[in-house]
Amino acid sequence: MVKRLLKIQDNSIVKRITIWRQIKDGLFIAIGVVMASIGLKGFLLPNGFFDGGAMGMSLLLDMLTPVNLSVLIILVNLPFILLGAKQVSVPFAIKSTLAIFALALLVHYIEVPAITADKLLIAVFGGFFLGSGIGFAIRGGAVIDGTEVLAISVSRKSSLTVGDFITVFNVCLFIIAAIFVDIETAMYSMLTYFSASKTVDFIINGVEEYLGVMIMSSYNEEIKQMISFDLGRGVTVLKSDGGYGDKAKELPDRKVLFCVITRLEVTKMLVEIEKIDSKAFVIQYPIKDTKGGMIKKRPLH
Repeated sequence: MVKRLLKIQDNSIVKRITIWRQIKDGLFIAIGVVMASIGLKGFLLPNGFFDGGAMGMSLLLDMLTPVNLSVLIILVNLPFILLGAKQVSVPFAIKSTLAIFALALLVHYIEVPAITADKLLIAVFGGFFLGSGIGFAIRGGAVIDGTEVLAISVSRKSSLTVGDFITVFNVCLFIIAAIFVDIETAMYSMLTYFSASKTVDFIINGVEEYLGVMIMSSYNEEIKQMISFDLGRGVTVLKSDGGYGDKAKELPDRKVLFCVITRLEVTKMLVEIEKIDSKAFVIQYPIKDTKGGMIKKRPLH
């Protein structure tokens, strides 16, 4: 099917890409499971801290019930895995199941000595290692914390966004912790959650955040040459219709330049555009990811 649709003559290309993708996914998931287990065993568990999301729920239940944490990790995430099979895909659910079982086994069997007794360091670095684990697992196409799967499902059936649901979920979780454990632990655990969430964003999105830039100018040809030859970036010319004002009447068929650059390059581009046309209208907006073209690959892709 793929060969016929894409008109690929050599099927070995498809197999090579697929195998290499599976190897990278497996490596990312393995790294994620190890990092998360270090965060749990080396920082959070010895000091009674927890995180947000499904992992935070597992840790909180471990404090309040006699059930082993390894069992709780599986039980809490099981409904999210089943939901992921319906909402995302069956391969996603299978990889997530393997990742969660691997994490549960590591948490149960490995011994990691408590690295520090400083509560601030525990919260920050525990969140860092746990967030790294969650982020690498997501890069591998799986989850070891299924809250986002539930959030996606809820957002499709209500007015809540994914971010809104996760925020509400974690606020409720920390309130319960403050009531049944203590306020100080809940506050430090909130810090753990913030550290973990920022680490997840860093692992998934990388250092080089991409921006889409749209430029409307009477000197679009000069700006296009500058972007292509001076900055070495690809640029696409879009045809547009002017909608308002005298310029719309004078130039009904206008051109809009579009390119994708990193945040580190945007200042230089704006300066160069200013040199060519100080009245140019420039729009910037964030882009989650890119592939192909003249944008260099991200380090972990």
